[in-house]
Amino acid sequence: MNGYWKSDSLLFVGKSGANFGYQKTLDNYYKGYPDTAAMGKLNFDLIQVKRLSPEYFFVLGKWHLKRSIGDVGGAYTLLFRKIKGEWVIVVDHSS
Repeated sequence: MNGYWKSDSLLFVGKSGANFGYQKTLDNYYKGYPDTAAMGKLNFDLIQVKRLSPEYFFVLGKWHLKRSIGDVGGAYTLLFRKIKGEWVIVVDHSS
């Protein structure tokens, strides 16, 4: 989960709803993808990148997970924020 804000204020919204916090998001990731068969190969297609301000960027795209147990995919929106000179994801909505 490189690139995500390591903060209790990180917001991840997925099929189970909204979750706050880097650790909770990481724990949910490992729960949802416990092994390499579940993880598969993840690909992204960027649809739009929009600068909202000098401190924020909005990203819209599609994701596709190819795996032996069945492929899945959907859409995502990300909000990036520049914090202490680094761009990090502060909001991820993936469905």
